[in-house]
Amino acid sequence: MSDAAPPAGQASAPRTSDRKVALAQVLRQRILTMELAPGAVLDEQALSEEFGLSRPPVRELMRQMAAEGYIELEANRAARVASMNYQSLRNFFLAAPLLYTATTKLAALDATPAEIGNLKAIQAQFRNAVNRGDVDSRVYYNDQFHLAIGKMAHNPYLLPSLNRLLIDHARLAKTFYQPNNRHMQDDLAAAVQQHDEIIEAIERRDADAAVEIVRAHLDLSRRNMAMYVTPEGLDIPLEV
Repeated sequence: MSDAAPPAGQASAPRTSDRKVALAQVLRQRILTMELAPGAVLDEQALSEEFGLSRPPVRELMRQMAAEGYIELEANRAARVASMNYQSLRNFFLAAPLLYTATTKLAALDATPAEIGNLKAIQAQFRNAVNRGDVDSRVYYNDQFHLAIGKMAHNPYLLPSLNRLLIDHARLAKTFYQPNNRHMQDDLAAAVQQHDEIIEAIERRDADAAVEIVRAHLDLSRRNMAMYVTPEGLDIPLEV
């Protein structure tokens, strides 16, 4: 597929690299918002046609996204969206407190004023999405909020694990951010307030307070997520 410049007077078609970036963004969004369900087969041919790409760049992108944890690749099988089974959920609930408290504590110690300003901007978008009732944007900006804190920790060992954790957190949160009773609505309002409190603790360099707030924040959201994903009578440990 050629990326040569078009004749004068004709509009330039998107380059292969741009179309590949667009496909990556759309696939990640469809997976995180559960438009593509866990375990769903990805139609390589359909994606190639939708984004005007040949098969090789689509396959290359599939390998990249498999390495990131979005997709599962197996020999002689079509690519599938990463599954969410009992073991993966158990691992999530065990790892989340470790990673979120570690990154939040380090962010409180090392964040720059510019990074804190960026976190406030993300929180404003999150609050607006909650107020509008925009579920997909709620999920997206919550993901961006915790990712921004992970980056503020300035620790290359923690960030890859946080990135992987956030994939499943976003998919689980799709339920939390669609409250179906007053209790869940109150919890969602509390989660917005806790985001503000986390920012305030980071801004005043109070690492202990930041950790306590993020623990309460996790406890709030995981109660609702566990209630949705855990069959009655199945005990998934929520504490390490």
